Amino acid sequence: MKASSELSRRQFLRATAVGAVAAPVACAGAARAGLAAEPAAPVRRALSGRPILIKGGTVLTLDRQIGDFENADVLIEGSKIAAVRPGISAPNAEVISATRAIVMPGFVDTHRHMWEGILRNILPDGSLGDYFREITGTLGPAYQPQDVYAGNLVSALGAIDVGVTTVLDWSHIHNSPEHTDAAVQALRDSGVRAVFGYGSPQLGPPNKWWEDTRHRYPEDIRRLRMQYFSSDDQLVTLALAGVPLPFDVAMSSWKLARDVGARITVHVGVGPAGRSGAVQKLGEAGALKSDTTYIHGCLLNDTEWKMIAETGGTLSLAGYVEMMMGHGLPPIQKALDLGIRPSLSVDVETSVPSDFFTQMRTVLALQRNDVWVRGQAGEKNLPAVLKTRDVLEFATIEGARANGLDGRVGTLTPGKQADIILLRTDRLNVLPVNNATGAVVTSMGTGNVDTVLIAGRVMKRNGQMVGVDMNRVSRLAHEARDRVVARAGYPRARL
Repeated sequence: MKASSELSRRQFLRATAVGAVAAPVACAGAARAGLAAEPAAPVRRALSGRPILIKGGTVLTLDRQIGDFENADVLIEGSKIAAVRPGISAPNAEVISATRAIVMPGFVDTHRHMWEGILRNILPDGSLGDYFREITGTLGPAYQPQDVYAGNLVSALGAIDVGVTTVLDWSHIHNSPEHTDAAVQALRDSGVRAVFGYGSPQLGPPNKWWEDTRHRYPEDIRRLRMQYFSSDDQLVTLALAGVPLPFDVAMSSWKLARDVGARITVHVGVGPAGRSGAVQKLGEAGALKSDTTYIHGCLLNDTEWKMIAETGGTLSLAGYVEMMMGHGLPPIQKALDLGIRPSLSVDVETSVPSDFFTQMRTVLALQRNDVWVRGQAGEKNLPAVLKTRDVLEFATIEGARANGLDGRVGTLTPGKQADIILLRTDRLNVLPVNNATGAVVTSMGTGNVDTVLIAGRVMKRNGQMVGVDMNRVSRLAHEARDRVVARAGYPRARL
C-alpha cells in the first residue's frame, strides 16, 4: 500500500523483517575503471541487458506526487526508472533484494573541488587563509595533468562509494588545456554523473590568472563544448565555474558561458572579498539569472540576497566546512526566509569528510539551534524548524535543481535516470528502524551504503565497488600525492 508523503503511523518497523540484501547482481564483462596513469577508455559496468528489479525495499521516492512506500519495488529498464510501486512483476529482470534496505535517490553534491582528491585530510586544522596559502597557493601550482587525473578519479570513486551519484566538479586547476583534458577524462572514466565546472587555474603567487594566457581560461570553454560536451544528454555535462570579480572578467566569462549554453556556479560572500558587493554590482549590470548557483554566501548583503532570490538563483551550502574554516555562519535561515531551498556540498576534501550524512546533520542542527536560541532570547513569530525530510530533499532534489538536472535525477520518478542507492537497515548503528527518513538523516553513515546505481549501472554492490582495481587506485593516488608534494617543497613533517 502506498504511503502518503507523511510516512505511515507504524513508521516502518522493520527490525525483524526476514531476509537480507541479496547477493550481487551479475555484471557481465565489467570493465576496469580506467585507472591508468594516462586517460583511459570510459568505464562501462553494463549488466546483461535485462531489466533490473529492486525488490521489497522501503522506498523514499522524494517525489511529493508519488509519495513513499513502506514496501515497494523499483523497476529499471536501460538507464531509466520504469516503475515504482508494490508488487511489480518482471519475470525477465535481474533482482536486487532490498528486504533490509531503504531505497532512495542518490545524493547530489553541488560543489566539490575534485582535483584535491589526492590531498584528502592534508589540512585538517586549517583555516580558509591556510587553504589559500597552502592548497591553492603552494600545492595547486605544482600539479601536472596526470596529478589532476588521479585527484579527480579518486574523488569521483570516493563519491560513488558513499552514495553520491551526482557531483559538480568545481574545477579550478586548469593550469593548461592538458590539465583540463585530464580532469574531464577522469570524470568520464569513473562512471559518476558529473557536472564539470570549468574554472580558473592555480598559478601561484601573485596568482593573477586573468593576466596569464597559458591556461586559456575562459575561452577554452568553447573547445570543451565542441570536444567533450556537444550533447547535454550524457553522464558528464558542462558548466562554468565562474568568478564574481574582477568585474570585467566576471561579465565577459559569464557571457561566454551563456553563449555556449553552460550554467554558472560561483563562490560568493566569503574570503577577503566577501563583503565587496561584487554580486550587487553584477546584479545591477543584469548578469544575475536563474542559471546561476551561488556557493556559500555567508557575507552577502541584504540587497545581494534579494537579487539572487528575485532572479531565481540557486544556493549551495557547505555548512561543515564553512564553520570549520571560517567562511562565516552558514546562511541557512537567510535563504529560507527568502524562499530559497539550498542544496548541499562537500567543498574541500583537504579538510572535511566527503559524505552527505555529515552535510545533512550539520545543516539540520545549525538551523534548529538558531531558532531555539532566538526563542530563548524572547523573539516571537519564529521560523519553522527544519525537519529531517527537508534536509534529505536538500541533499537530493534541490541538488539536482541547482545542477540543472532536476528533470533527470533527484527523485525516484518513472522516466528519470536510475541513480539509486540502497542503505542497509540491519546495521547496529540504525536498527531497529522506526522512521525511515529519520534513520537516513540521524543514524546512518557511509557503512550503510550497500548498493549504488548510476544510469541503471551497478557501481557498488554488497558494500563493495564494482569493477574497480583498488590496488591500482591506491597506487595512482599515492604516487600523484608524492609528486605534487615534492614539486611544491611541501614539508613532509606535516603529512
